[in-house]
Amino acid sequence: MTQNPFLISAEDLAGVVGRDGVSIVDASWYLPAQKRFAKAEYEAGHVPGAVFFDQDAIVDPGSSLPHTLPSPEIFAAKVGALGIAETDTIVVYDGMGLFSAPRVWWMFRVFGAKDVRVLDGGFPAWQAAGLSTETGIATSTPATFNGHFDPQAAVFLPEMKDLVSAGSSQIADARPAERFAGEAPEPRQGVRAGHMPGAANLPFLQLTDNGRLKSPEGLRQAFAEAGIDPGRPVVTSCGSGVTAAVINLALESLGNHAARLYDGSWTEWGSASDTPVETGRPAKS
Repeated sequence: MTQNPFLISAEDLAGVVGRDGVSIVDASWYLPAQKRFAKAEYEAGHVPGAVFFDQDAIVDPGSSLPHTLPSPEIFAAKVGALGIAETDTIVVYDGMGLFSAPRVWWMFRVFGAKDVRVLDGGFPAWQAAGLSTETGIATSTPATFNGHFDPQAAVFLPEMKDLVSAGSSQIADARPAERFAGEAPEPRQGVRAGHMPGAANLPFLQLTDNGRLKSPEGLRQAFAEAGIDPGRPVVTSCGSGVTAAVINLALESLGNHAARLYDGSWTEWGSASDTPVETGRPAKS
């Protein structure tokens, strides 16, 4: 089986820890309901040399939305301070296996990094392999990140409105089925329940097995069951742009390089007063 170029095993990562030109990033982030604290867990134990990427801090400081993409200049300054250059092999992981790391994988690629991998199985896989960890905060030498923004990778609200109005684009929503259907309230205050007209529901957990990305066959089956053609362009969305990137990782793994991510996601769409909202579950074919 051809190795997924966007993943790296714990054993392979262990072989390059400490090597020049390899940057390891703990991209853990949790919802309040999960009652887990990413920075504290990082300090209690992480892959040796890994730096902590704060997904609540490396954002657009002028936006009221969570996780809004920062400017290229802000991103470059923040990750450069962490010792990361765009020419590095960058390995990203999280504490759940496959949850928040794909968002940071996507961000690095949006801003020009070429070789970005996700640790297959995340930190749980690293621990299960019996590999060494370190505590505290890793020290790093500041680097220069000479990136550029890829405007084709992201979708913003004005274009998203046009895409929904036209009804000709595949939209994949990674939220749980209950939230997609409007049967469960949104976790953020003031956000309507439901989904964008024409969107398909593909909860990100349908793309994983025990914290790892499914096989190509498993991914294709998950897309088929959601009514999404993984060979055509797809715009992904979720609550705030984090787990949508799991779908982007899955699509890239299947060779679809035309996937884009709606950065504002449902928090933005559901908060606006002039955006259409539908409820209910998709009809079974």
